[in-house]
Amino acid sequence: MSAKETRENMSAVGNENIQAIHPSTLMFTREKHLSKTGDCIIGVAADKAVADLNQKFKDKLKRSNAKLTIIIEAGGFTEQINAFGSPKLILTHPTDMVIRKSDYICNRTLAIRADKSANDLPRELVEKLKNPQQKVNITLILHG
Repeated sequence: MSAKETRENMSAVGNENIQAIHPSTLMFTREKHLSKTGDCIIGVAADKAVADLNQKFKDKLKRSNAKLTIIIEAGGFTEQINAFGSPKLILTHPTDMVIRKSDYICNRTLAIRADKSANDLPRELVEKLKNPQQKVNITLILHG
């Protein structure tokens, strides 16, 4: 880790109802249950939501030049998503963490202008995420 990087580590688990078909978002939630309507959710029972992030991390994420890398590891697969922070981020939601391709911001939004959504994840990874026993490790890396 370089001196200019700030990291947050978190974990979640899979769920048999994970579909990962949403075209513009992906989400982790502290909720333990998932219905088929949550088509952007890729991890449940997360140990953090946006409200739980370290204040120093939140402050850096709210810089206008903040670049965020999200690393998702599960079942031998590793996926990287690149996105951006914003001074407009709220980061107060107690259960959810949403990464968006758009510029839309609400209190659940972690990052915007992402290069991938749930639908862009490799289907082999999504199959692993459908296992309720599958542990998912998520690393958030802020650059600069």
